[in-house]
Amino acid sequence: MEEQIKAKLEELRSGLQADGGDLELVNIDGKVVYLRLVGHCGSCPFAMMTLKQGIETALQDIDPEITVERVA
Repeated sequence: MEEQIKAKLEELRSGLQADGGDLELVNIDGKVVYLRLVGHCGSCPFAMMTLKQGIETALQDIDPEITVERVA
């Protein structure tokens, strides 16, 4: 499952990069994925929406129990 998560994150990065941001995978602990948003995404007021409604939802296609946590 870890490789699937990494592959999906790579797919999602292009959208963030188009807006001047990016993400860094910090850790995967079971079904919890720890991410750091950087660039414009790191200071965006919609960062949590991006994490929960965008990235987490996309990762739940792999496993519905996956959750995403933001790391500062």
